[in-house]
Amino acid sequence: MCGRYELHAHPAAIALAFGLAHTPALRPRYNIAPMQEVPVVRVSSAGTRELVAVRWGLVPRWAKDPAIGAKMINARGETVASKPSFRTAFRRHRCLVPANGFYEWMPAADGRKQPVLIAMKDGGVFAFAGLYERWLTGDGEPLDTCTILTTSANDLLRDVHDRMPVIVAPEQYARWLDPAQDGPQALVAPYASAAMTWWPVSSRVNSVRHDDASLIARLPEAEAVLPLHAEETGRPAPATPEQPDLF
Repeated sequence: MCGRYELHAHPAAIALAFGLAHTPALRPRYNIAPMQEVPVVRVSSAGTRELVAVRWGLVPRWAKDPAIGAKMINARGETVASKPSFRTAFRRHRCLVPANGFYEWMPAADGRKQPVLIAMKDGGVFAFAGLYERWLTGDGEPLDTCTILTTSANDLLRDVHDRMPVIVAPEQYARWLDPAQDGPQALVAPYASAAMTWWPVSSRVNSVRHDDASLIARLPEAEAVLPLHAEETGRPAPATPEQPDLF
């Protein structure tokens, strides 16, 4: 799943990575949580890419109560094309959700959980596969919302969590965004392990009140909660990840 992520790339780098005509006005955010406003890239009515702010937690057009969005922060990639909550958006309203990393909580031997940050080895900005919708209030006011697709974990992350967000490769951005393109289901797959890495971070990330650059710093080994041993998980313990150059 994907329940918390971060985006700290320079706005100019985001504009370049996603082919935006203008540099967006964005500040670094290190603890983005569901039901908050998040930036997404979509195709405008003019056919150009635009970055807009929407609320994380998709509200289908037919919903009676927008509170349903809290239960729809993620859409399972295996059923997104057929599930009533997502199938229309999957056909017509696909978007990209820029990120520099996402958090997961790894079970430890003593029952606690160790938060880890998962990112690209090159430290660059990447994109989750997203869907967006517009819901209208009784007064006709629009509420734009989004969800992030998930799939089974790749080999790197299988010991961290059994699910991961769907990540769209840069060369597939146009295909994902274009509603006229057939076969987007083929893009719903685990991202290549070789391009990714992870490292333990401070438990300060557990609270959404914390939002600063220290959240993405590698936690010293002496302070990290040890993960479950291989014999307890039934799988080999992951190797200690290398810290990439994030900046």
